[in-house]
Amino acid sequence: MDMKPTTEVLISIIEKGKHELNRDFVGLSMSSFSAGLDIGFGPLLMGVFLTLSASSFGDLTTELLLASAYAVGFILVILGRSELFTEHTTLAVMPVIDGQASFKQLLKLWGIVYVGNIFGGIVFTGLAVLLMPGLGVVSPEAFETIALKLVTHPLHWLLLAGIFAGWLMGLLAWLITAAQETISRVFIIWIITATIGILHLPHSIAGNVEVLFGLFTSTEIGFMDYFLFLTMATIGNALGGAIFVGLLKYGHVTRGAK
Repeated sequence: MDMKPTTEVLISIIEKGKHELNRDFVGLSMSSFSAGLDIGFGPLLMGVFLTLSASSFGDLTTELLLASAYAVGFILVILGRSELFTEHTTLAVMPVIDGQASFKQLLKLWGIVYVGNIFGGIVFTGLAVLLMPGLGVVSPEAFETIALKLVTHPLHWLLLAGIFAGWLMGLLAWLITAAQETISRVFIIWIITATIGILHLPHSIAGNVEVLFGLFTSTEIGFMDYFLFLTMATIGNALGGAIFVGLLKYGHVTRGAK
């Protein structure tokens, strides 16, 4: 697997971050909305596989299958170069840390991308729920099971686990920039996002769709469950990507790491 030196990776990330921070509103919004739509295929496939599987969570084969299905949405989004909020918790932070962009610009980018991602996820979920009865391969019970895995936790767990998910997504942004081959990038996306999936860590954008499926199809999940999950996951993801990858990677590279 051919990888760039760390200094080149940092320079590439800063340049990419600056480009995204200066993109026009319409293009950024459309790309973010597209990412919110596309990432929904991961949770949808999870529901299909869980419906068709003879086992459930806790069975190793099923867990690996569901984690791989979860990764599909990320592969579609990242290789398709759509804007994903959790990538920008590291990418867009780097130019700010380097003094080439302002915190105001960062908040504006985060806001546009986040809203686009969430709205895209809502639209995808609504369309999938309308089509679901005719598909015949996925059950509401499967979506309920997936959603309950995320919302039945105390708030401090959601926050801390969200930090770990954001940390992993920040590492993904770093490694994707370092990798120079498409096959290598697919493998990196799969291994990182499947790790998030198998650990059932709260990812604010993919989890938005997972919990919305439960909200739309189950009486066990209410709007407050969705709201609290999304709030804690978002804060945790932002902290994980910005601090554990953005600040630390910038610090060790600029202080002479080879």
